[in-house]
Amino acid sequence: MAATRTAKAHWEGSLLEGGGQVNLESSGLGSFDVTWAARTEPEASGRTSPEELLGAAHSACFSMALSHALAQAGNPPASLDTQADVTFQPGEGITGIKLSVNGNVPGLTADEFAEFAEGAKKNCPVSQALTGTTITLDVTFTA
Repeated sequence: MAATRTAKAHWEGSLLEGGGQVNLESSGLGSFDVTWAARTEPEASGRTSPEELLGAAHSACFSMALSHALAQAGNPPASLDTQADVTFQPGEGITGIKLSVNGNVPGLTADEFAEFAEGAKKNCPVSQALTGTTITLDVTFTA
C-alpha cells in the first residue's frame, strides 16, 4: 500500500529579505523557519533550509535501507550513525551529497559492511530520487 506524507511551506517577501515556515503536516511534529540566509550563511542558527531537510530525509532513508539489507542477510546492526552533508551553491543548486556512516554490526568485517553501505546508497528511495546529484559515501566500522 502506498503512503503519502505531506509537508507545507508558507513564504512571505522576496527571496533575499523574506522568510517562511515549513510545516510537517502528516506527523504534526513541528514547524521550521526557513530563509535564504539559512541556505547560504553558516551562522544562520534557529532556521533551516531545504538542504538540511533533504539531508535529514536522506540520512534516515539510507539508515533504514542499510539496516534492512543487513538484517535480511542475517546481520542486524547494533547501531548505525549516518550524516548527510548537502552542499548548495547559489546559482547552481545542490551540487552534491556526502553520506557518512559508522556502523557497529556484529559478525561482519569492515569490507563486508562497506559493500552493504554501497548497496544502500544506491538503492535507498531518496538516493534513487536524487539520481541527478552526485552522492558520495564515507564508511567507518566499529568492530
